[in-house]
Amino acid sequence: MSTNATAFVESNKERFLEELKDFLRIPSISTLPEHRADVERAAHFVATGLGAAGLENVQIIPTQQHPLVYADWLHAPGKPTVLCYGHYDVQPADPLDQWKSPPFEPAVRDGSIYGRGTADDKGQMYMHLKAVETLRAVNGTLPVNLKFLIEGEEEVGGGSIAKYVADNAQKLKADVALVSDTALYAPGIPTLCIGLRGLVYMEVEATGPARDLHSGLYGGAAPQRDLRFNRVAGKSQELAR
Repeated sequence: MSTNATAFVESNKERFLEELKDFLRIPSISTLPEHRADVERAAHFVATGLGAAGLENVQIIPTQQHPLVYADWLHAPGKPTVLCYGHYDVQPADPLDQWKSPPFEPAVRDGSIYGRGTADDKGQMYMHLKAVETLRAVNGTLPVNLKFLIEGEEEVGGGSIAKYVADNAQKLKADVALVSDTALYAPGIPTLCIGLRGLVYMEVEATGPARDLHSGLYGGAAPQRDLRFNRVAGKSQELAR
């Protein structure tokens, strides 16, 4: 980071932190229908933040479930285009008695912010917005073209964004996708995640005799009347090669 950019961040540090805390206070729990209004509120928070950072063409895109948020800045002719992804929804905070401080009232302890969504994924996604704001404030422009696509269903499967990406390939066309929804090995050590394990869910249902049978050969044959096997494979993600 340049000296001017570092100075801008330091001079705006308290504002940045307060804005992030306001974001974290929104209980945008996508798995619970009673928080639908909070999820909508978080989408509007993201859209406002994108616009304030200098992004253009900001859109809140309705879906069958939770909104997507899109924005871009395309004024670097001949330069690469970066597609920034993130999500503003969070998991439920249960069990509440395990929290040292309320999950939706962020607390700073030993230099870290604690609260639901700080690291998955509001903190990282917010960092992208503030990086754009900083670079534009210091340099008056950006070194690359940018597109942002932020979703509100990552914690419930991401069905809406999967459909939107497939239907809007040209709009979202980019040279690289930037995803900061992984981990660091340690503070101050840059970490490039090049792959994640996927998930495989399995369910086996078997119907047999109405009572226990001997586990050996005693009693003769015991025909199995019904067996169903279901396999649902989750999506593995490869972030970079």
